[in-house]
Amino acid sequence: MALVSSRLSDTLTQKARSKLGIRFGRFTVAAISAFATTEVVLTICAGPLALTATWASIISWFSGALVSYVLSRWAWKRKGRPSLLKETLPFWIVSAMVVVILLLATKFGYHAASWMNLTGAERVLFVDAVYGVANIGTFLLRFLFFHYVLFAASVVKDPPGAAEEALASTDPGPEPFARATESGSAAEDDEDDEDFER
Repeated sequence: MALVSSRLSDTLTQKARSKLGIRFGRFTVAAISAFATTEVVLTICAGPLALTATWASIISWFSGALVSYVLSRWAWKRKGRPSLLKETLPFWIVSAMVVVILLLATKFGYHAASWMNLTGAERVLFVDAVYGVANIGTFLLRFLFFHYVLFAASVVKDPPGAAEEALASTDPGPEPFARATESGSAAEDDEDDEDFER
């Protein structure tokens, strides 16, 4: 059992230290920050401001999307001015799809809370929970899109021929069997020379 848990721990550590693992960790930080922002704004909109489900969802989504955009660029080490067509526009299109899911979840949360006769803090917490589950559901899909499509150009790849150069630099020379064969054939040549001289 200890061997299995040790191997599992080693495997998880290697995955976490890979480029994909590091990006996933950074995106997790971005997603948690955006999620926290949306939850705080949604709580304010649904509670003290008493906004409708549509406005509460849109305002909270937009606040979280701004945080997500800035931190997602950090997660994939994007610097400088973003490209409007290759980065900014696709990000907001995906975010618009996410807001539809979150809007539907918020409306469901509002209606479900009224069906269950929830009021006050219970109602707000229930709506927050439904919204949170929907937000977490979009997390993995957003990561896959950002990593493999939107920010794929920023994933550093080894230059062509790097693998061959790495193999050449670690080449120990001929195989031991080849060396043994070479030394055996050299010994036979010496014996042939001695027989010839006799």
